This record gives sequence, C-alpha cells and structure tokens, in this order.
Amino acid sequence: MAAGKRLDVITVGRCSVDLYGQQIGSRLEDVTSFAKSVGGCPSNIAIGTARLGLKSGVITRVGDEQMGRYVKEQMAREGVSLDGITTDAARLTSLVLLSVENDKTFPLIFYRDNCADSALDEGDVDEEFIKSSASVLVTGTHFSKPHTDAAQRKAMRISKANGGKVIFDIDYRPNLWGLAGLGAGEERYIKSDKVSDHLKTILPDCDLIVGTEEEVHIAAGTEDTLEALRIIRALSNAVIVLKRGPMGCVVYPGAIPDALDKGIIGSGFPIEVYNVLGAGDSFMSGFLRGWLRGEDHATCATWANACGAFAVSRLLCSPEIPTWEELQFFLKHGSAHRALRKDEAINHVHWATTRRAQPEQLLALAIDHRMQLEDMADKAGAPRERLNDFKRLAIAAIAKVSGGKQGFGTLLDDVYGREAMFDAAKLGIWVGRPLEKPGSRPLRFEFTQDVGARLVEWPITHTIKCLSFYHPDDPVNMRVEQSQKLRTLYEAARKVGRELLIEIIAGKHGALDETTIARALEQHYALGIKPDWWKLEPQASVKAWDNISAVIAKNDPWCRGIVLLGLEAPQDELAKAFNAVAGQRLVKGFAVGRTIFNAAAQQWLAGQMSDVAATADMAERFGNLVELWNAAKRS
Repeated sequence: MAAGKRLDVITVGRCSVDLYGQQIGSRLEDVTSFAKSVGGCPSNIAIGTARLGLKSGVITRVGDEQMGRYVKEQMAREGVSLDGITTDAARLTSLVLLSVENDKTFPLIFYRDNCADSALDEGDVDEEFIKSSASVLVTGTHFSKPHTDAAQRKAMRISKANGGKVIFDIDYRPNLWGLAGLGAGEERYIKSDKVSDHLKTILPDCDLIVGTEEEVHIAAGTEDTLEALRIIRALSNAVIVLKRGPMGCVVYPGAIPDALDKGIIGSGFPIEVYNVLGAGDSFMSGFLRGWLRGEDHATCATWANACGAFAVSRLLCSPEIPTWEELQFFLKHGSAHRALRKDEAINHVHWATTRRAQPEQLLALAIDHRMQLEDMADKAGAPRERLNDFKRLAIAAIAKVSGGKQGFGTLLDDVYGREAMFDAAKLGIWVGRPLEKPGSRPLRFEFTQDVGARLVEWPITHTIKCLSFYHPDDPVNMRVEQSQKLRTLYEAARKVGRELLIEIIAGKHGALDETTIARALEQHYALGIKPDWWKLEPQASVKAWDNISAVIAKNDPWCRGIVLLGLEAPQDELAKAFNAVAGQRLVKGFAVGRTIFNAAAQQWLAGQMSDVAATADMAERFGNLVELWNAAKRS
C-alpha cells in the first residue's frame, strides 16, 4: 500500500445482484432455480482484491431494499469499504440473470433500466474518499452515459492530482451502450466508431489498461490487434494487459513488439471452461494484487491467469474469486483436475477462507433433544405439542444470559423447534440443527435420507449438526456404514453451502483412552470429511486433548474448533471438564442441554412451574456454565 493511503484501490461503477441458473446445459427459459451473488465488474473486483489481501472500496449505488442491503452486507463480510456506496431511495438495485447453456453460450439479461448503479453521478464521488486510495479503477460500461462518465472522470482527476494510479478495465458490453437488444447481454463485441472515439479520450490518463482482444479493438477502433495496441500506446504510456482467454495474457509495459506473444507472458493454467462470466474480474483482481504491491509483470500475469482459471471453472462471479490462501495453495500444489471445482483440496481451502465469520467462542444451550423431552412430556401427561412452547422459553433464557453479545447459540430441531428458530433469528444467535434420527446406530438421517434436498430449505446461517455414536474400534462394517453416511452429509453440506458440525460420542459403545477420539477423527479425515466444527465428549486427560488437537491441525488447519457436549453431567463435573481444556486453543466452547433444562422441563410440563420461572431457572443454570467457562479460560 502506498504511504499515507488507507486503501489500495477504489473501483467505480456497476453493482448488481447476479442470479445464475443452477441447471447447467439449460436454456434460460428452462432454468428453475438460481444462485445469488454480488455482481458487476467493479464490485466483483472490489471483492476479489479484498480476498487477495488488498484494501479495497467501491463507489456505486444500490437500492433501499432487500437486494441493496444484501449487497452492502456481503461487501462488509468480504472486507470491502462501504464508504463509497450510496443508497438510492428512488431506484432499485440492478439485477443480472444468466444461464450456462454450453461451454460457449451464456444467455445473459441485464435489468438496469433506471436502476441505482446506472444513476451514479459526480455527487457520489467524494474527494476525501478518493484521496484515501493508492488507485482508482474505472470501467468502460460506466462511460456510456453522460452522468456516469462524469463521475468516473472526476474520480480519475482527483486520484491523479493526489499521486494515485488510474486503472482502466475496458469492460465492453455493447448492449449497455445501446448497440444491441435487451436480450443480447451475452454479446461481447459490436464495432462502433462512436464508442471507440469516446474511449480514446480516456486512455491518456490511465496507468494500467486491461482488456480482451475484442475490448482492445473497441478502444482503438480497429480489428487488427497489433494495430490496436499501437494506437493505444500512441495515446497512453500505461501498462497494457491483453487478455487472450485460454492462452493467458500478455503484458506490454513499453513499446509494442512486432508479434503479440513477444510481450511479458505469465504462466498459464489449462482448465475446463464452465462459465466465462466473471473470469475477467477475477483476472483483474489477481493482476492488481501483484501490480499494486510492486511485483514484476510476469508474476502479476501468472497470478491473474490463475485467478481467471478459478472463475472460468466455476459457476458464479465474485463468490468464485480465490482468496490469497487459496491462490497460494494452488500455485504450490497445482491440481489434477482441469475442472477446478472438482478439486476437493482446493475447494476446502476456498470454503474455509470465504465462509461467514463466526465469533471466537461458542456457548450454546442445546435444546434439540426429541426423545428425552417426549419421554418427559409423556410421563407428565402433557401433550407433546407443548414442547414447542418450552423450547421458546429456552431461547428466552439464552437472551437473558447473552444480553445481545456475540458468541452465544443454540441447537434446535425441526420437530419441536420451528417457532423457537424464529425467536433465535431475531436474537441473531448461532443456530445448529440436527439431521440424525435420534438414537440411531448405525446412523440414519431424520425424515429422509436425501439430505441435499432438505438442506436447500435451510437458512444460510444455520449450521448442520449430526450426532454419530461412533467408536474407532467398532466392527469394520459398522464403522464404514456410519462414516460413509457422514461423507454423504459432508458432500451435501458443501454443495448447498452450509456449515457442518459433527458430534462424535464414543464412550457409550466402548472404552475411552487418550487416543480413542483422536483415532475416530483420523478415520473420518481419511475419508475427506472436514467439518467446520467438532462436538466432543469431555476427555480424562490433557494428553487426550493434545492428541485430538494434533489430528485436527494435521488434517484441517481451517477447522473452526471443538465444542464440548454435556451428557447430562452435573455442573461440578462440567467445571472440571472446562478446566481441563483451558489451555486447548481449538476448544471454543460448549453445547450443553439437559444439565440446563432438565429440572425446568420436568416441572413446567407437570404444571408445577410457570413460564417466567422456567425461563429464569434455565437462564440461571446456563449463566452459571458461562461463568465457569469464562473463569476456566481466564485461569
């Protein structure tokens, strides 16, 4: 980052919500479901550069509605500065619809008529914000209208006057210049002297110019690529980067040679084309990660080619841009797959480094019990439907203890916890939902074995929880059946983008020693199962925890951590368990249920305790465990 600058790059222009058809090989007319993400060239690049370790911001507009709020929330999650995003109360956020019909056909519709980002003007460009950045990136599309053109030129002037660099992504979309029909969003090149003459006025003020061969043609006004490069060079001293699709890119920092491939060429990466949309934005993000940090042009080009390969091999735009850790992993290890989306090792790094942030600790009241509470209701002569109300009281108890602070959560089921989940959503606490059939061994899923179809309905913020009564010394057939069931769940979780917590209870079906749980985890990792969380029973020795931590560190350094389960242990035993893990970095909290709710549930279901008293009783017990946990961590 340049001295005295808060940001590395500010991008200017388009911002949309992309809706990409999930049925690959289908006409857009036949698509039945869509994946949602932030889109628009400058917005994608702002996210991509942030993922790669740069400090980025974006100047654009979004609507004052759910899609606009989604954009801002996602930008914040990605680490992009929101200081340049204006909320436009009079217009809606732009939308883009796309399908992947085949490897060369990508029907695309822009919904941008009088939308928020199209209304960007000079008033949206704050001088102090531009001064805070080492560079600004402008895009060709936003030079197509007088007011958006003026906004970008203002940003360029301020940046140049304050020692900043100007980056120009030619980003040519003919139909956004009014040269093609509304349904021709896929069209990438239509010759236009008017557009060429307009773009030529921008080139002299640029320090970096990036485009495909077709985009270089439109910028220069000729369809001879070498001639086009020479025209651009005559107008600008900028570094020129020519994107050549599967052939990678060529960088021309100075005079244009007599052949295209005589520039500076970075390493290429042969991959399968899945969706070309977004590849250029990912490419630009990779190039800027090098160029703005002073890397040589060959390195910049290599990083850009690698990032482009990621995007073209995956479905979406901004969500598919690699993180810095993922890029380095790929450059070091490569991939045996031409379709990078099929590489499990890379996909795990991508998932683990782009998933939503979570608090450093997780203190949860587990109220997902079904069989135990049903037994209590039956013994008390209470209708089982009352369990719905009791679980809502448990959420109220969490609210009393948490006081709105982060790091609190619950485990809730679909059988009796639906309304309680709505309450939990209002509190903003972590929610884990069980999938296992209670008490099943071998493991079975509840309701249906087609978990993928079920998970699609779950909120993105809900974590899948699955309990397996698994012992590493179980008969081989039992171990294989249970672990394969978890492997199926793991694959479904990754496919639909939900976090996964696997709970292992070994002590009910065999002896526990200091290696038991570590061996159980190792057996799951050997099958490629890498949950976000583990939920484990307390261990008798520090050595057992050291063994567990070593297995996790070796197999998955991105694991969020471990939470302790309670097994109905009394409070003093849990206090000892908390003290035993005080020095374990990976143990992040607990998810305890019956120790907290048993007494209240029995009395409340029997009509011997009021709602207020039941809530207070659970809050007191939960609060005591929270205090014991915090005391153990402080010691």
